[in-house]
Amino acid sequence: MDSAISDQRETRQTLQSTADNGLKIVIVGGFGVGKTTMVRSVSEIRPLNTEETMTKAGEAVDDTDGIAAKTATTVAFDFGRITLDAHNVLYLFGAPGQERFWFLWDRLFSGTLGAVVLVDTRRLADSWYAIDRLEHHGTPFVVACNDFGGPAHTADEIRAALDLPDAVPLVFCDARSRESGKHVLISLVQHLQTAVLTNQPKTPEPTP
Repeated sequence: MDSAISDQRETRQTLQSTADNGLKIVIVGGFGVGKTTMVRSVSEIRPLNTEETMTKAGEAVDDTDGIAAKTATTVAFDFGRITLDAHNVLYLFGAPGQERFWFLWDRLFSGTLGAVVLVDTRRLADSWYAIDRLEHHGTPFVVACNDFGGPAHTADEIRAALDLPDAVPLVFCDARSRESGKHVLISLVQHLQTAVLTNQPKTPEPTP
């Protein structure tokens, strides 16, 4: 009981309106790759989600091959929050994966610091559109392979299948795990830091 009360107090403290900077991260990927699950697992607040029960009407437009057990789907976006420190918070947006909702993605990408492309290695082709749109917008991203227990693929095989540049980090994760999800976000932050340092103009050498 004391532990539960302590956790509640800690949560209330992290949600005080003292943050100066809101940093936006988007999680994208194909239909049913675990975007909603990842937002839920890492968010410090009860996440906002727009999941609706899948119906017979959607069977003709949503490809459920390989995810036949899926019964609900995101129809707008998921939203979660992580407090980094007293002045910075991370806002997580999980994008819907079905093709009929892709028109929302460009709006979600607006103001985004970086993105996570979550993939199911059983359906790698479903990730191509997400990577294409992020590259089009010039948004830095990492690729995270969610563990669905399918056939194992090496990192080189996945990179080749996705035509992924060496500079883009590739990590393996379990979207159900908070620690695993945090590792993905840390990998993204490190990638963003590297990109900033790489793109900084070099200080000209002093004239003798």
